[in-house]
Amino acid sequence: MSYPTAVRRGDLAEAMLPVAAHMAALVHGDGGPEDVQETLEPLTQEQRNALIVVLAGLVDPDQPMGKLLGWLDRNEHGALTVPNWGDKTPLRDLAPEPEVGDDYIDPIAVDQYILGAHVDVTDSEFLLVLERAEVLGLSMGELDRRRGVSKGMNGDRVNRMRKAYERAGRVMPPALAAKQKPKQPEFTDAEVVEIREKYAAGGITDLELSMQYGRTRKSISCLLSGTSYRNAGGPIRPMKVPHPKEESRTGFNGHTTGPVADVAQAS
Repeated sequence: MSYPTAVRRGDLAEAMLPVAAHMAALVHGDGGPEDVQETLEPLTQEQRNALIVVLAGLVDPDQPMGKLLGWLDRNEHGALTVPNWGDKTPLRDLAPEPEVGDDYIDPIAVDQYILGAHVDVTDSEFLLVLERAEVLGLSMGELDRRRGVSKGMNGDRVNRMRKAYERAGRVMPPALAAKQKPKQPEFTDAEVVEIREKYAAGGITDLELSMQYGRTRKSISCLLSGTSYRNAGGPIRPMKVPHPKEESRTGFNGHTTGPVADVAQAS
């Protein structure tokens, strides 16, 4: 079976996007079955395939069913129904479990994937990607960066594959098991105490501490305030409570003077 080139697929997706938007509007109340048929009839099989892909791309599989289908007020028989807004089942859970692994592995695709090329790899090939990334010292974040995809995309695939193995009761491959190492804390307890004591001694800001320790300013601020590492030890910075302005305080107690009082008396 031959597939269109990447350029051809991109052109088809771009051309079918307005059609997909029109279809979505029809299904959501702007039309009926006749309108849908009229929209689909002039399309070639290649265009229909592209349309299906574009429509699928417009749906977030991690959204709950209550949000995705809660707008429906009639069932397939036309009878009124009450939308189940509370259905928290993700759309992804309705998809059949993919076959875990297959025999053929394309080593060129694996190499290209690691280098950052936009190639698709099977689950078996992705396992090999993980093994080589481990040897090369590449993190999931670095793979995301190389391929120009959103942060966490490769990590999400690892999690999905791990769940598939668990549900099938299969032994976890080393490439996936290696990714289950517990996350190391950002700071040790000794570092927490040291940073808090430095701040308590005075003369240093959150920004300066973040630069000294190579951490973000937010992580330092959370550490100092006790939002994180509360039980690690060291002096915790007291929370700042804003003081109300004098005119606001006295006005609240009915003793406003000055321009505010003059306006009140005039009215």
